[in-house]
Amino acid sequence: MCGIAGLIHRGKSTNVGGEMQNMLQSLKHRGPDSTGYALYSDNISDQYILRFKVGENVKEGSSAQKEDPAVYEKRREQVNVEISDAGATIADEKKITPYSFRYVITCDDDLLELAQKIESVEMTEILSLGKSLELVKDIGDASVVADQYGLGNFNGTHGIGHTRMATESGVDIRSAHPFWGYPFSDVSVVHNGQLTNYWNTRRTLEKLGMRFMSTCDSELIAVYIANKIRKGVDLEEAMKTSLDDLDGVFTYLVATRDKLGMAKDYMAAKPMVLYESDKLVAMASEEVAIRSLLPHEIDTYDPYEGEVKVWQA
Repeated sequence: MCGIAGLIHRGKSTNVGGEMQNMLQSLKHRGPDSTGYALYSDNISDQYILRFKVGENVKEGSSAQKEDPAVYEKRREQVNVEISDAGATIADEKKITPYSFRYVITCDDDLLELAQKIESVEMTEILSLGKSLELVKDIGDASVVADQYGLGNFNGTHGIGHTRMATESGVDIRSAHPFWGYPFSDVSVVHNGQLTNYWNTRRTLEKLGMRFMSTCDSELIAVYIANKIRKGVDLEEAMKTSLDDLDGVFTYLVATRDKLGMAKDYMAAKPMVLYESDKLVAMASEEVAIRSLLPHEIDTYDPYEGEVKVWQA
């Protein structure tokens, strides 16, 4: 079981980090093992924000193998070399945890070569790369992760998030959600459900040059959507196409630099509750998450089977 949530403010920037923290903490009972945030700032420049990790969190409850922390710095140094070799320039670099980093870089808009070079370094995974998106995920509930990464005052227009209870894979950052839509800038996905044609679809995407860092079907949705967008397909159309191309039971949220979308499969077995007003759209696996933002009386509704909706910031 897991919980997903998302919100988007129309024409307004606010503390989406704190709002998403409240929503996801309300869903802790659906998955306390790991939590992830994909937050979108409205402070967009020509530079890219790179979030990446060079190892795993090995605290109590983690299924990751323990490493000497000294290797993290060696890997970061090698990442710096690969970034330079790709023709990119590091404008700012911050160590957030011993294994996780936030860079601001200047590079070409074709991100594939850069991403491949960075991830050629052992145990290195790009969590997100974009001009607006900052994706953070780690072991622990929503408050633990938000405090660890300083997300409580993140200002922006929209975001999506996920709380996870580990079932088929281990408790580690690699298996946590959201997933970045590699290698397309500013695309992220959270998902609740199960895809039954995972391996066939993955092999098709791999033949197109797409990479996968896990065996999680949520990552496949992110890569699928990113590949469609790279081909010039509109977000809403890409999501509608996914309902026919992806088999299984699922509800997922996808965010881009200025949009938030929701899709529900034709059986509509996985829960989703929506609230919509002129200024705010909020959605979650359970209404309790929306009420963490709006404690007064509100009207919510459930999406129809096979429904796709997209909102603009």
